Amino acid sequence: MLKITSKHLEVTAPIRERVESRLAKLERHDITMINPHVIITEEKPLFKIEASIKLPQGELFAQASHENLYTAINAMGQKLEKQLNRLTHKPEALRNSGKADHKDAFDETDILDDDFEEIYDYEGAEKA
Repeated sequence: MLKITSKHLEVTAPIRERVESRLAKLERHDITMINPHVIITEEKPLFKIEASIKLPQGELFAQASHENLYTAINAMGQKLEKQLNRLTHKPEALRNSGKADHKDAFDETDILDDDFEEIYDYEGAEKA
């Protein structure tokens, strides 16, 4: 159940619908949201919005400020989506896989000493 708290502002039906629709986009990740809480504060001339959502894997927290309340809600929603995307795809990430590729990129045994003699044919130098 979504809990919306406001300071210096009345939460109207359109504001509640916008917040609910923005958080509904998070549900397509098939993750259980535990106690989502949104705090809306009006600090003239800005609206500040904070969201805290507990998940089985951790917690999401995002805040955004803007002169337009609906723009602040969208910015907060985008931050939450980015965090959730990162959290859900974390096991799939191949961390440290690039380190082995750099070692194999240049191998000294690929170049033989004979290659150096052919490349650097010095005048007057005797070939072995």
